[in-house]
Amino acid sequence: MKAYFFLVALLAASTASASIVDDVLGALSRSDFASADRYIRSYGAARGATPEMIVAMSWMARAGLDLKRYAEAEKYAQQTYALSAAQLRNRPLDREPNLPLALGAAIEVEAGVLAARGQRADAITYLQDQLKTYYATSIRTRIQKNVNLLTMEGKPAPALERAALPQGKPVLLFFWAHWCPDCKQEAPILARLKAEFAPKGLAIVAPTQKYGYIAGGVDAPPEVELRYIEQVRRAYYSAVIEVPAPVSEANFLRYGASTTPTLVLVDRAGIVRLYHPGAMSYQELRSRIQGVL
Repeated sequence: MKAYFFLVALLAASTASASIVDDVLGALSRSDFASADRYIRSYGAARGATPEMIVAMSWMARAGLDLKRYAEAEKYAQQTYALSAAQLRNRPLDREPNLPLALGAAIEVEAGVLAARGQRADAITYLQDQLKTYYATSIRTRIQKNVNLLTMEGKPAPALERAALPQGKPVLLFFWAHWCPDCKQEAPILARLKAEFAPKGLAIVAPTQKYGYIAGGVDAPPEVELRYIEQVRRAYYSAVIEVPAPVSEANFLRYGASTTPTLVLVDRAGIVRLYHPGAMSYQELRSRIQGVL
């Protein structure tokens, strides 16, 4: 839990107005939902339901799900969703960063609560409905990730754009981003697994996408960012990715790779056996790879 809230705090600190988020996170780190709720109510009475307040409430929903306090998670997810929907009557979702973060979290937590209660089919239906509603927004990939978490394993792997899944081989897909520190930390693990299992048939395919910027968050046109992606590949991933990586936003949308890295293991028959947003340890991945070999 400490690692969870540390990561949350880092993200919260990146928002333009983080004081309400900091207050809520401090209370949640002590599992003090009452104080966190009081901070939000006090803030809302003084300033109204700002995007910063709504994103703070979304962290309460996430914490509730993480702690398996499903009633509280659902309550705060539904409140976050309702407040977000009210904001969207007068503005587009992606005008600023906080509201997409809050709404995406609310949808994710609501589905997570349904699935945790054994209502898997209801969770999938709910997510598919939300995907239709927010298909043209920045949270599309995040919603798709949650659909995939509930549906992708055991199904044929979706086709890739600008790359092909090797036929008759187990394949590990590694979705990465040039700005992603967790991806760089995963690289030595993947290089070790490649050295161990490539002679037995394992292939690694590593899609990425453009984000519109390069080092330091500097805006960059596509041709500049593509050169930067190749520089990052050579510097950090040359032992894993021997050729320029396939660059396609469509791959990330299809596989719901809103989290980087996202790791997907496909067996020799082209069936997904592992769908995992986030990093994995050497032992975890090794065990799953052995299972498809």
